[in-house]
Amino acid sequence: MKKRLTYLGCFFASILGYFLLQKPIFMLYNGACEKGTAFTDYLRVLFHGFTLDAATTGYLTAIPWLVILCSIWFRRFPLKKILIGYYVLISLATTLIFIGDMALYPFWGFKLDASIFLYLDSPKNAMASVSLGFILIRLLCILILSALVTWGLYKITPANLPQVQKRIAGSLITILLGGVIFIVIRGGVTESTSNVGQAYFCNDEFLNHSAINPDFSLLSSISKTTDFAQQFNFFDEKKRADLFEGLYADTGENEVSLLTTNRPNVLIILMESFGGVFVESLGGIPGVSPNMKRLSKEGVFFTNCYANSFRTDRGTVCTFSGYQSFPTVSVMKSPAKSRTLPSIAGKLREQGYATDFLYGGDINFTNMKSYLLGSGYQQLTADVDFSMEERKNPWGVNDDITFEYLYRQIKERNTNQPWHTAFLTLSSHEPFEVPYHRLKEKIPNAFAFTDDCLGKFIDKLKTLPQWKDLLVICLPDHGFYYPEEGLVHDPRIHHIPMLWLGGAIKQPMIIDKLMNQSDMAATLLAQLGISHKEFNFSRNVLGKDYNYPFAYYTYNNGFAFRDSTGTTLIDNNSSKALIESPAPNERRTELGKAILQSSYDDLGAR
Repeated sequence: MKKRLTYLGCFFASILGYFLLQKPIFMLYNGACEKGTAFTDYLRVLFHGFTLDAATTGYLTAIPWLVILCSIWFRRFPLKKILIGYYVLISLATTLIFIGDMALYPFWGFKLDASIFLYLDSPKNAMASVSLGFILIRLLCILILSALVTWGLYKITPANLPQVQKRIAGSLITILLGGVIFIVIRGGVTESTSNVGQAYFCNDEFLNHSAINPDFSLLSSISKTTDFAQQFNFFDEKKRADLFEGLYADTGENEVSLLTTNRPNVLIILMESFGGVFVESLGGIPGVSPNMKRLSKEGVFFTNCYANSFRTDRGTVCTFSGYQSFPTVSVMKSPAKSRTLPSIAGKLREQGYATDFLYGGDINFTNMKSYLLGSGYQQLTADVDFSMEERKNPWGVNDDITFEYLYRQIKERNTNQPWHTAFLTLSSHEPFEVPYHRLKEKIPNAFAFTDDCLGKFIDKLKTLPQWKDLLVICLPDHGFYYPEEGLVHDPRIHHIPMLWLGGAIKQPMIIDKLMNQSDMAATLLAQLGISHKEFNFSRNVLGKDYNYPFAYYTYNNGFAFRDSTGTTLIDNNSSKALIESPAPNERRTELGKAILQSSYDDLGAR
């Protein structure tokens, strides 16, 4: 058994070493010296990319592991003869991907992904930008390097494996080792699994890209490859365009000015699942959120806002990029798409704002880290920045601790540079375990806890000099199905509060215009006098020409459209309306379909 386990260890170490060696070569080839890359940057790239390298190595180790498991039940086992073909295959594949990624990066500016296959139908056009010599040199490098890797793997492989005396014990040990390999592939035992975003660690895109394992990037993107532009083609192009025209048009100058300054410090609090069902002033359960009720009278309260989607990864993009939601895909999980989106943080950075993001949970979950860094947040604070003692919630750090952290952070800021902070709360999430016991029922009590934390936080902020120029925007990432009555995606579940507070607010106001959470981006930027024309699916609801208020949202393969005439909710699987209230309306259905088709066209073009 010792010989078998030693071989698996050597194989894993050899492949992992090959991946680690690729990183400095990739960086040097792509101008690391000219970019002023320091030695410590190389070390950071190796460190932050290690988990993806290990996960990819784990995948490649699966076949040798399976062969070793089978070998235990044979008297003599010709390991080299059996695995030589596999060695040639993986050596050629990993080297081809490595050289291809390294060579294409100067032209593309992003890591190798499934888009490479779009060019294989026309290789002549794909190679038009390079010389024959360029191609031949890299082909030669692929052959030589592949041969060296194959030779190295062949050398560490025993020619024959001796018989194992205790076969059952040996099999159990090997199966346990397989469990370890699975954990490495998965990326650990936390909620998040291995994803491209976990390699991101700074605001330098080149360093982030250098840390990504190209094999993992390619395979991950292949699993997400879909021709989005071909989905949900309800209408021909002319009819789609006619229906869609004007729905997200420029709404003109502000009808009302909400702020005392056009350069406030901006704090956006994205409240986990905090739908209108828990807000009494929106018709929700009385007594759950008394602070939200109290504070809504002190700020600008948007009472007719609807969440675009039903998950945090989707709602986060809708909020901060003012982008549309999709019933079959999460844009955050596709860095190749999400990096093309505009963002509030990006626009504010252009105006000289410092930006940062706070979340008490695992920021690698669903590629969140890559999205946040790519959208312009310069500093990220997450669960790993807190002590183990502070991580009492199954998802990470409870809201009382993160709100206190945020308060101290704001209190200690003594700078003339404007800043934007975004904060995603955590405690109002399954399993709803919070250090607070005001309400008997577990679920409402968790939301009451977040409300209590918010109220105390705002009250303390009011005592600071920073309050004068501060704008605080509170809204949830999505709603929550509670109580469990009616359809899961009934409009009452997507109905959410949006509240603007702070010393930068001129006066309290109630705004009852029908809107989406994605409209917050354009509405905010318009109040700051900043262009929002890149935000294709975000409307300034306070514009003078906001003449057709409506809300649109999606759920798992379905969508809803709501305007002054009522609500239509469509299930795409059955192509049937689940809700037509107060009566069927073909116009609502057509407009919803036009938005759905247009949003997929837009995503497909990115």
